[in-house]
Amino acid sequence: MPMSNNVQTADWKAEKHVPAIECPDAVKPGEMFEVKVALGKAAEHPNTTEHHIAWIRVFFRPDGDKFAYDVGYFAFNAHGASVAGANKGSVYTHYTSAFMMKVDRPGTLHAVACCNIHGLWESEKRLALK
Repeated sequence: MPMSNNVQTADWKAEKHVPAIECPDAVKPGEMFEVKVALGKAAEHPNTTEHHIAWIRVFFRPDGDKFAYDVGYFAFNAHGASVAGANKGSVYTHYTSAFMMKVDRPGTLHAVACCNIHGLWESEKRLALK
């Protein structure tokens, strides 16, 4: 079975596992722009020791290319675990990341999030050039 059969998609506004990609719809070639990827914008995802988002990975596939470029990997490692027990820790990371990037061709950004219970979830956003 192909790995793609294990990746689920949905609208981030209706499904709490889907990462939302925020960036301009069009950018100038070669100019840096900010991308923010987050979960929980419309429906909050749990962030507990037992149920959490472990990581988000972002890819960019330029139009006409066969393969996507791996842009970034963002791990979220603190979910309330401690020696006192689950959800008794004092540190929690939140599943939001922001970064800068530049492109010289239009294409599609892809974000994949990993829920430790419900698996992989993907979203995409089209990126045009000005």
